Amino acid sequence: MPSTLHTSTLICCLNLAALPAVFAAGSTDSFPPVTQKVLENPAPGDWLMFSRTYDGQRFSPLEQINRKTVKDLAVAWDQELPAGQMYGIPLAYRGVLYVLAPGDVLLALDGATGKQIWRYEHEETAAQKQGSRAKTIAMYEDLLFMATGDNHITAVDMQTGKLRWKTAVTGGGSQTAGVIAVKGIVLSGRACLQTRDSCFTAAHDAKTGKELWRFHHVPAMGEPGSETWGESPDHEKNMASTWGLPGSYDPKRNLVLWGIANPMPNTRMDRHGGNYAGTAFTAPADLYSNSTVALELETGKVKWYYQHLPGDDWDEDYTNDRTLVRTKINPDPKKVKWINEAARGKEFDVSVMIGEGGGVFVIDRDSGGFLWAHPYPFETERFLISDIDPKTGKTSINRKLLLEKPGDQRLVCYWNTRSFWPTAYSPRTNSLYATYIDNCLDMTAKSDQARERRVGAFRPEGDPQKTSGLAKINLETGDIMHFNQSRVPTAGSMLATAGGIVFNGDVGSHFRAFNDETGEVLWDTKVGGPISVSTITYAAGGKQYVAIQTGDTMASGSLTRQSGTEAPRGFNHLYVFALPK
Repeated sequence: MPSTLHTSTLICCLNLAALPAVFAAGSTDSFPPVTQKVLENPAPGDWLMFSRTYDGQRFSPLEQINRKTVKDLAVAWDQELPAGQMYGIPLAYRGVLYVLAPGDVLLALDGATGKQIWRYEHEETAAQKQGSRAKTIAMYEDLLFMATGDNHITAVDMQTGKLRWKTAVTGGGSQTAGVIAVKGIVLSGRACLQTRDSCFTAAHDAKTGKELWRFHHVPAMGEPGSETWGESPDHEKNMASTWGLPGSYDPKRNLVLWGIANPMPNTRMDRHGGNYAGTAFTAPADLYSNSTVALELETGKVKWYYQHLPGDDWDEDYTNDRTLVRTKINPDPKKVKWINEAARGKEFDVSVMIGEGGGVFVIDRDSGGFLWAHPYPFETERFLISDIDPKTGKTSINRKLLLEKPGDQRLVCYWNTRSFWPTAYSPRTNSLYATYIDNCLDMTAKSDQARERRVGAFRPEGDPQKTSGLAKINLETGDIMHFNQSRVPTAGSMLATAGGIVFNGDVGSHFRAFNDETGEVLWDTKVGGPISVSTITYAAGGKQYVAIQTGDTMASGSLTRQSGTEAPRGFNHLYVFALPK
């Protein structure tokens, strides 16, 4: 089933030899600007944003590397990267690879050889550099944008690496999400810092850095939605961040779809004056936490929202990527738990997402209307959502798992079952490809005698030898195929290609290619460190390349400890693979 957002590319007949070689650094004549038209319909060999296209599909039409040839894939070149935690996802334009490295460092590298074209390092304190956790960079016209650890948005010349402008983003918080650029507007998300007004999505003018608008994720008292916070002793300390990946953009509707994380303080008791029942058990509750919001691009106003988890009690996050697809809706009731029967048999433009707390949700992009959802990665009585009204789509939190008084202990599924490494979608199979960890949360509420306790625990009825894996989710039928199951967790992005392949890497340092229909392993190699986020593919000089980065993230350490996986620490490296000449 093809995508609505980039169907013009003929993936059957690509001629990589006809693609441009690397442009000459510093030459304005050889640098075609990255216009909005280019961003909406990129050349096959380019990777212009964190998931390649605005729809967040992470699908590449390149097919030089395919099921037959992938067995010959080998390292073409590699490069050491600066020390620090690794979150960045590279971009590629006309044969140049743009890399976000730890410490707010940007690199422009020849995509065929790895030769450095330029290097930019943002000036800030050592503590600010260490705290930088932005995951994405963006490009527009001849500028490359970065969100920094000292709360600046910077614009760097794509040819020279020279700073063109920088602007401070006031109000507190930490720019952990990174940026996307749409129609000359740079959008950024962040983690909050103690107060409601530090939780916002910001828009800046791409050419000047001027702030255009802010959308606060928790409505101010008296604004629509503020009443959903119920009994709250200090509304100005209620928070909900967009710390994860940035949103997706729907050109047809001119809407940005952004995911917002859990409400804070983390438990219902802490947010509502000690009363776990101080807000609703059914959506809406504590808006706009754990929601998809559709924002008007030029104003930041909410067009519609859908709340995936109402009144969260366990610090679960429904932020990160939204994947935009057009698909027929015909879920199998034997395989899908919640279905809007009125939608059956019809085609919709949909937004698809999987939360850190589990569950796959498919909603209508026109209105935010519910289409279908199912517990993910597996159905369990400990799932944090007890019910979804199939007509209204209103979700209900699982009341049996709530922490009702100090010292209560609960086992809640799921927890960090997926995180800030993106999913991928292939129009070849009309399927979403996602990682998972069969992981639950063993949580005890704080009391006068003890602090709050939070420990990862594998699902009791799960297989201890298959606690991690990948999944292929058919978006028409809801059928879920699990594959690559083992004890080794993943922190690498999914990547789908026209060559019939999906790529993924794990914290055990294995990078693999799989058959996109069967999940069969077609190629497997081991690199020097845990694979972090990052996986992309691009073309340079008539050749297709696949790039990954290795290194530690805030999650990889706990994942390796819990699973018992052995992996080197602090091995920050960029690996680029290609076929032999």
